[in-house]
Amino acid sequence: MKLNVVSADQWEAARQELLVKEKALTRARDAMAAERRRMPWMEVEKSYAFDGPGGKASLRDLFEGRRQLIVYRAFFEPGVHGWPEQACRGCSMVADQVAHLAHLNARDTTLAFVSRAPQTDIARLKARMGWEMPWYTVTDSFDTDFGVGEWHGTNAFFRDGDRVFRTYFIKSRGDEALGSTWSYLDMTALGRQEVWEESPEGYPQTPPYKWWNWHDSYTPGAAPDQRWVEVSDAGVTAFRKRAG
Repeated sequence: MKLNVVSADQWEAARQELLVKEKALTRARDAMAAERRRMPWMEVEKSYAFDGPGGKASLRDLFEGRRQLIVYRAFFEPGVHGWPEQACRGCSMVADQVAHLAHLNARDTTLAFVSRAPQTDIARLKARMGWEMPWYTVTDSFDTDFGVGEWHGTNAFFRDGDRVFRTYFIKSRGDEALGSTWSYLDMTALGRQEVWEESPEGYPQTPPYKWWNWHDSYTPGAAPDQRWVEVSDAGVTAFRKRAG
């Protein structure tokens, strides 16, 4: 491997040159997320049944009372390499990268995994691997109906009362970027729900940073911690001064 060793000034100049492109990529990613928030919705008119830790569950049940649902189809079933001790290696890497679910839940969003393995096998695998996401058993045509019958993929749904809508779908290499709270929220109909986002009129939006919390400290309906509001405001002010 040939090394390209330069001085500190040359290194910083090269970094600044690349930073221009990185910022453009960030803006393009934000613009793509804004387009997702304007995607048409497809109503899910068929009923689907899953097996869960508590017994039978419908697609609406997977929302756990929240408005948004993200469903990843993981391959853990007979015929998959590693069965029954392990799930698909790629799907297992996806599971390993999932951020703490409390942050998604705070944005009215639930993440769930589904597979065709029985619940006893899923429970054993989750305990062994340390995974905590809800994980259900597909019992019907849900996987084939939503583009994940023979390959992995991630579907986003929105619930309005008893009505459920499919709002977006990511598969193949698109799944590689998922796992963080931000990447999951960016694929949903409501996005991050922060005021800086370009969202359709009437979408829920709150100031950035203010809703953040320690994952064991979210309290539904609680006002933002005043000290954190002061700290985050000071950070925003300092950032704007540097940028300006």
